[in-house]
Amino acid sequence: MTPPRRLTKLPSWLAGQAAQRASRLVNEALGEEGFRRHHFAVMTALAEDGAASQADLGRRVWLDRSDLHAVLNELERDGQVLRKQDARDRRRNLVELTPAGVKTLKRLDARVDAAQEEFVAPLTAAERGELTRLLAAVAGREDAQ
Repeated sequence: MTPPRRLTKLPSWLAGQAAQRASRLVNEALGEEGFRRHHFAVMTALAEDGAASQADLGRRVWLDRSDLHAVLNELERDGQVLRKQDARDRRRNLVELTPAGVKTLKRLDARVDAAQEEFVAPLTAAERGELTRLLAAVAGREDAQ
């Protein structure tokens, strides 16, 4: 069924449709290895910045405490991350990526990159760069380039 023409001309509607397609592609790619978007976000944050407190990690990847706790439990169970007591502040835990987690993240990165390629396949290289720039601008994230 075709959506109303007026909707198909609204940038917000089109962005939502594109986001749904992109999300589906990424979720399918990660799901092939039994991971979800939150797992990937947490592992990526740890790879970029190293060990972090659970509170800092949650803020960085926009996950509330209970959701982050569940994600970390799954990743720790599977040997992807390790939680250990912070030597400087025994009240908090630090989370770090394990060597197995580093290997897994490389595979997941390749899958996410392939999903991104599929998402932007209809565009030329120049259009892909322009799309990224424009999306970052409307998302208020000019630093994302």
